[in-house]
Amino acid sequence: MPTPFLSLIIPAHNEEQRLPTALQAIAAFLKEQSYSCEVLVIENGSTDSTYPVACSYIPSMPYLKVFKEEGRGKGLAVRRGMLAATGEYRFYCDVDFSMPVEEVNHFIPPALPDMDIAIASREARGAVRYNEPVYRHLMGRVFNSMVRWMALPRLQDTQCGFKCFRAAVAEEIFSRQTMDGWSFDVEVLFIARRWGYRIVEVPIPWYYDSKSQVRAVADSWNMALSLIDMRRKARQGLYDRPV
Repeated sequence: MPTPFLSLIIPAHNEEQRLPTALQAIAAFLKEQSYSCEVLVIENGSTDSTYPVACSYIPSMPYLKVFKEEGRGKGLAVRRGMLAATGEYRFYCDVDFSMPVEEVNHFIPPALPDMDIAIASREARGAVRYNEPVYRHLMGRVFNSMVRWMALPRLQDTQCGFKCFRAAVAEEIFSRQTMDGWSFDVEVLFIARRWGYRIVEVPIPWYYDSKSQVRAVADSWNMALSLIDMRRKARQGLYDRPV
């Protein structure tokens, strides 16, 4: 099998309702592209019909692969997908596609030649947010301030769920990832920056989804604790690049 140009990785926990819409949008998008692509759905710890729903699309999407990960955690699912993917570029996506799928082409060559990592940003110049409650925006800015202070100076939006990695970078970084929950985004970017990889923020139009599984208060608190844990691991040398 030839190496696909792009791998789209979709972590899915209890997503039987939203997953069909996402897969249909991806299928329509890929029909218009000249490059080859594979799509990986990583079902992790669902209690609904996410896994059989995903599998039901394989006959109409021959490039679709569905994995069942018994453990829970978005970070766990993304790591499984990134390391199982075979594409030259590996892009993980939130199943709600709050960023229109057509924006994917802004993260890969030729739009971004020689990229290491490209991350979607709701804060970069040119980005637009739609329908987001003020309190959610403010909570996100508070957390991002903590991230910039403790881990990733200058990055304005580390938590948007659309990120693309060059294959070699993905295999290095995600093999060192330790966090399985929501904070994994910050950890993999923290490792990447320590290892000298360039991270580019790509402005996007972003549409707030009221069905989001993010729990604003609880998840923000857990992410803050994860930042402290991440700093501890860094002091212990767990993120040092192998010689």
